[in-house]
Formats: sequence, structure tokens, C-alpha cells
Amino acid sequence: MGKRRRSRELAIKVLFHLEFSRKDDPAQAFDLICNNFGVSKDIEIFSKELVLGVCVHLKELDKLISKTSQNWRLERIARVDRSILRLAVYELLYRGDIPPKVSINEAVDLGKKFGTEESGAFINGILDTIYTSLSKTSQNIGPGEIK
Repeated sequence: MGKRRRSRELAIKVLFHLEFSRKDDPAQAFDLICNNFGVSKDIEIFSKELVLGVCVHLKELDKLISKTSQNWRLERIARVDRSILRLAVYELLYRGDIPPKVSINEAVDLGKKFGTEESGAFINGILDTIYTSLSKTSQNIGPGEIK
């Protein structure tokens, strides 16, 4: 398994932890999880960038996910699926160094690994809709450059 995949898995674990302890400082929660689970140093930097990025843009990410998941209020989405969606939408919006299809595929795989049997398809549907709408609004921007 590649470093970026392991970094995303760590980010999901931290974001999931933060679902239960919203008052925790994200950086401290990240360090706590890394220290308690013996995380490899080679995945920490990218993973921490993802976690902190999601936390900084949380309201915007949640608004976009809520708008897209028409039949599902954000609170009804399983916490692990919500964490995965937030991470992927953050990557789509703010990580031009990651091709959108990679972000979507990684999120679907994370959903299959950590979520329910339906998580992968659910996550794929939401992210595909978000990506399509972002692509339409940023017609002159190439793949991997959606902001």
C-alpha cells in the first residue's frame, strides 16, 4: 500500500475521532493518535495537511456535501462516510496536486474498507455529482486544478 493511501487512512481515523470530540484541537488530536498507534513518520506530513485542511474548511465542505446529498441530511450520513466525503471534497477543492479522479477513487476505496457495504456507491455518487458541478463552474481549469 502506498504512502498516500496510508496517509489518507490515518487522516480518516483522525477525522473520525474528531466526530466524537469536536472541541479537541485537530493538531493535538492528530498527534495523540499518531503517538498512541505508532504511526510511521513517512505518512504524517501529508496526513496532517489533509486533516488540518479539512478542519479549516469544514463549514464550506459540509455545505457542499449537504447541498449535494439531497435526500440525506448531513447528520444522517454515517460518521465514517461523512469523514471520507469531507476529505475527498477538500482534495477536490484545495489540492490541485491531486487529480480529481484519484481523490474520488481513493474515497470510494476508503468507504469500502471502513464503511458499510453501501458506502462505496454512496460516496461515489456524492463525489461524482460534486465533481461534475465543479467542472461545469470552472470550465477553463484542467484536471487536478479545481479550486
